[in-house]
Amino acid sequence: MTEKRAELAIAALQTLAELGFARATLREIAQNSPYSHGLVHYYFADKADLITECVKQYKAICVRRYDGLVTDAGTPAELRTSFARGLAASLVDDSSMHRLWYDLRSQCMFEQGFRDEVAAIDKSLEKMIWRIVRRYAELCGQSPAVGSAFAYSLFDGLFQHALIRHLDGQSNAASTLRRQTRTALDQLVPVAASNSSAVAS
Repeated sequence: MTEKRAELAIAALQTLAELGFARATLREIAQNSPYSHGLVHYYFADKADLITECVKQYKAICVRRYDGLVTDAGTPAELRTSFARGLAASLVDDSSMHRLWYDLRSQCMFEQGFRDEVAAIDKSLEKMIWRIVRRYAELCGQSPAVGSAFAYSLFDGLFQHALIRHLDGQSNAASTLRRQTRTALDQLVPVAASNSSAVAS
């Protein structure tokens, strides 16, 4: 059951990302996937259930991708640069999926039905960001100046505003996000900014 839900969600991702929460229906989603409306409806109670599963699958992929940065980086500069580049690349390459995520997160303020699932996805993203910040601090020989919720709110805000600018056609959205990400890491681990030999990029 779980595997089939994941399979159907992956197949529906692109359609959902293009339509958004308000415009998507199970029937239209099924029409743009290899699966019948009946099959989609069998595994998902409604579109909120399907969209939540779609976002969960996509965000799980994102978490694994960024966890690889933590494993591979050997210096503060490597981690800071790869994280900034990764966020900027995802902003451009996966903008429709991120738009769907913010759409879903906004909708949960009005619809109780999937609020818990959205909160769980949000928490997994917060933990992902915190692993990066902690690793950056560790590589700098320091401790983060803030907690995980603060760090996540900072990067989430930077990314969401960059996404709005990117979707508006502003060509410098990705480069600005890269610069802001590097700056934010140094603000969260302040001593790193003065250790130019360690973090110079």
